[in-house]
Amino acid sequence: MAHRKTNGSKIFMTVLYMVAACRAVAINDLLDRASERSDIMHSLSTTLSHDLDSQFPPIGRVMPRPSMCHTASLQTPIDKYQALQVSESDLLSLARSLLQAWEDPLAVLSTSANTLPHPAQSSISNKIQELQEHSKNLGDGLDILSGKMGPAAQTIASLPYRGGNDIGEDRISKLINFNFLLSCFRRDSHKIDSFLKILRCRAAKMQPEMC
Repeated sequence: MAHRKTNGSKIFMTVLYMVAACRAVAINDLLDRASERSDIMHSLSTTLSHDLDSQFPPIGRVMPRPSMCHTASLQTPIDKYQALQVSESDLLSLARSLLQAWEDPLAVLSTSANTLPHPAQSSISNKIQELQEHSKNLGDGLDILSGKMGPAAQTIASLPYRGGNDIGEDRISKLINFNFLLSCFRRDSHKIDSFLKILRCRAAKMQPEMC
């Protein structure tokens, strides 16, 4: 099944590049596809969080503050109303900045998942790999979109991850740190998905309240 998913993703991106190069697909169609993929990515991160919580020790539920996430320094809209005031190019720039900032941390999660002390370790590891695949493919798609939306959309903020590759030595530390990193990704994937949905609504010329 995993092999079919990988082939499907490759085919999806190949078609996306071809039609974009031929100018056969409008920006709103590209946004539809990007929004669909970001929705899958966020849903998968939510499912992963539930998997972890299924047998998480009580102490592990005491999580560090969101302000400790490595992407916290990026100024993003705090709610839908603020997001609706942001230009299309800036929204895409924010989405791309957040997505790129997770390239290294997702690799850390993937490596750490291989030895995670959790009964659902194998399932969690597979889903993290799926997240990496969706993130890469979405990033490729957003690169195409940014090229169609001008220089401002191509700007990416630098948000380096300095957490290192080690998520802890003992069982509790590993679970807490893994869950925290995943919770940060879940929060950011929700932002990315929200920004792309607003862009899709605007491209379709829908009323703001419908976005």
